[in-house]
Amino acid sequence: MGKAKVQKLPKTECCESRTKCSRCPLRMLKEGSLPSGYTVKRRKLVRVDGKKVTKKRLRKAA
Repeated sequence: MGKAKVQKLPKTECCESRTKCSRCPLRMLKEGSLPSGYTVKRRKLVRVDGKKVTKKRLRKAA
């Protein structure tokens, strides 16, 4: 049996490193791989509807 491919979840905040990490919300937004219903404001991951970002909800969205 093969292993299931796990989608990488974005970090809740960008670490501002020069080389963007694979989970950077800014990079994921640019690539279009950010889960639907999420966006980035001031280097922080936020929900479009204004609710609080939780890892539990983020896992469900991804």
